[in-house]
Amino acid sequence: MAPPRKPPRRILVIEGHPDPSPQRLCHGLAEAYREGAREAGHALRTLILGDLDIPPLGSRSDWESPPPEVVAACQQDLLWAEHVVVIYPLWLGDVPAVLKAFLEQVLRPGLAFDPSQRMTGGLLKGRSVRLVVTMGMPGWFYFGWFGAHSLRSLRRNVFEFVGFRPVRTRVFGMVEGASPQRRRDWLDEMARLGRLGV
Repeated sequence: MAPPRKPPRRILVIEGHPDPSPQRLCHGLAEAYREGAREAGHALRTLILGDLDIPPLGSRSDWESPPPEVVAACQQDLLWAEHVVVIYPLWLGDVPAVLKAFLEQVLRPGLAFDPSQRMTGGLLKGRSVRLVVTMGMPGWFYFGWFGAHSLRSLRRNVFEFVGFRPVRTRVFGMVEGASPQRRRDWLDEMARLGRLGV
């Protein structure tokens, strides 16, 4: 007897590569996830950050002021979502600047957290997230030698801070030298995660 099918979810896929070119592995992983999610009947929205003009914050007053129109639209997508998938390449040991600017602009006080509640002020509870990172080094080396510091910071200091639970991660290492078969395996894995909506 087949297990009961889970109800469809509202999923926001965020492509965090600065280059929106379809040749990028990040785009391929995102598209594979979307294909799987569509097959399972999940509702989908996508933000391709390389196509958006999101300025970095320059001051505290910028952060506390009403956001630009493009940011407000992204905030509505985030509020709509039950599950978020963030896919990005590791650049200089961290997220690309475009993704950092996006997170700083979108996760503002009043929407993402209550600044008067230091430890329990996350306002985005009830949502989950999967962080998918591509990198040139082996994944085990990133965890073993570097302690996955930027990924851990993104999980704890950003998404868990504003209320996301659970925060799941997947690292794809040695991407530049990966064989076609290995890349197909990665795409198949992302499609499977998309069907599951996790």
